[in-house]
Amino acid sequence: MTTWKERARNLKRDVVAIGLALRDPRVPWYAKAVGACVVAYALSPIDLIPDFVPVLGYLDDLVLVPLGLLLVVRLIPAEILAEHRIAATTIAERPVSRAGAAAVIAIWVLTALLLATCLASWAGRALGVDMFGGSALS
Repeated sequence: MTTWKERARNLKRDVVAIGLALRDPRVPWYAKAVGACVVAYALSPIDLIPDFVPVLGYLDDLVLVPLGLLLVVRLIPAEILAEHRIAATTIAERPVSRAGAAAVIAIWVLTALLLATCLASWAGRALGVDMFGGSALS
């Protein structure tokens, strides 16, 4: 008997495996089409029914994604899916790159600072305030 934690881990692995299988030329085109839709929906931050809607918000995540995965798993030949499940398991077991995470955070912080500077400059010009030296009112 599998636990809910194992089932959730298997669902995540299958999403990655299907994502890998989409690039495999041995997978039929119709499986790729359905698989692309399922993977896009599973990884998308936008839901068909927003999560804040009571009961129905999570129902689409609990029903649509597993049913879509089940359909795609049946459309992809078993031996091909087995290969990609092994690859997906090794991808999931890779250590997380802390340097990569730090680089992404640094890029977000720099982007936020640049945006704040641009907004401050724009607001200064709109209000006629000298923000960075020089003449705002020319």
